[in-house]
Amino acid sequence: MKNLLAFFLVGVSACFAEVVIVANPSVKATAVSADELKQVFLGSKATLGDGSAVEPVLAQSGAAHEAFLKAYVGKSDPALRNHFKSLVFTGKGSMPKSFATDAEIVAFVAKTKGAIGYLAAAPSTGGVKLLTVK
Repeated sequence: MKNLLAFFLVGVSACFAEVVIVANPSVKATAVSADELKQVFLGSKATLGDGSAVEPVLAQSGAAHEAFLKAYVGKSDPALRNHFKSLVFTGKGSMPKSFATDAEIVAFVAKTKGAIGYLAAAPSTGGVKLLTVK
């Protein structure tokens, strides 16, 4: 039983470790808190603690998307979409851009000032900076 629990915890940690946070080089921060990520990706905060304006970018689906939502946002994909639909309906926000692949996210984040997103750990992150989560 102990080994099974250890295996499960290592598997969960590995799943979360595969998600990396990327930002446009215009973002001054090199690290972001888990709470800041949650607020940014729920549309309740548009700047980081260092004053950098940010625009969240979502993956459309996939393991990294699910891991990111579970680890940092605390909502399922349908719940997050409903959250943003509510913000749009009330005029308090807009739906973030979403992309099908990590390559599309990297391309958008690299060219869009203030963009911040997440990816599965990928070798090709040229043009964006990696942020650590504290």
